[in-house]
Amino acid sequence: MLLFGDKKFIQAPFENEEELEGVVTENYEYIFGPNSFYLPKKLIKTADGSGTIPDGFAIDLAGRKWFIVEAELLKHSVWSHIAPQVSKQIIASQQPESRKLLALLAIKAIKKQPEKFDDLDIDKYTLGIILNEILEKPPLVGLPIDNISDDLADWAKTLKNPVNIWLIKKYIEVGNPENVIYELPEEYRPLIDTEEDNTIIEGDTERKIKTYNISVYDLIQAGLLKPGEELIMSYKPRTGEERKEYRAIVDEDGNFHFLNEKFSSPSYAALAGLHDAGSNRKTVNGWISWRTSAGKTLADLRQDYLKLKEKISEQNAEADS
Repeated sequence: MLLFGDKKFIQAPFENEEELEGVVTENYEYIFGPNSFYLPKKLIKTADGSGTIPDGFAIDLAGRKWFIVEAELLKHSVWSHIAPQVSKQIIASQQPESRKLLALLAIKAIKKQPEKFDDLDIDKYTLGIILNEILEKPPLVGLPIDNISDDLADWAKTLKNPVNIWLIKKYIEVGNPENVIYELPEEYRPLIDTEEDNTIIEGDTERKIKTYNISVYDLIQAGLLKPGEELIMSYKPRTGEERKEYRAIVDEDGNFHFLNEKFSSPSYAALAGLHDAGSNRKTVNGWISWRTSAGKTLADLRQDYLKLKEKISEQNAEADS
């Protein structure tokens, strides 16, 4: 149950798959990331000409990866519906004609929203090259879904292609069912992710760690950031105004003190800065927006954190051998 003042919201089923598809299409940046764009349904074909239509395709320029997207309701059988449908889509997506079609659609989509990719330093001359490199890779399977069963999780682990599954929930107000709230994943984090993990050993325990599970607090605990340290974000609006520079202070818990507010994540803080500068963007990747005084992004520090943990893990393994 969700409480808002004297209002109560309880979880409710989606009316149909089209409702879930609409939520994903309207809010794809909150699922696939702020530097992603979404391509709507298109017919693609296998080598023998058998057609299939995924619910969409998502391309993440920052992560250099792309997804076949299939929004599903778990009431549809994993074995008779979801598994065979996705398998056919994977095969069709590998065909040269499918990749050419997606590349053309992607360029058109980017031209409509160029401001979303300003922080990636990608110019129009290299964009086509980067898109082709991304689309040459095997696609990930992106499954936004209303519930997750053991069969679905087990099936996802068997696929050669990595699978990301995001849980999308619907809530309605008690006594006023027309008032609907949708719950989306926090910070683009899938509930199930079969991509290869970073493995670290802490003491006698082997632990898998995903990049998106590393927090600013972890960087502080590792000594890569200090409480009270100032971080800098630079942003130039496309309206022709001068470039603006913003500064935030990080506290001991990893919160950002910025614009007289406290933010729990770098992305929320960065988005507040963009809105202050006049941007109407809905999302931004704070991990590449904020830099230290030495010029390192938080994403750089996150990689330093992984290297540090891997080094410690290797030392622990050597000590035990």
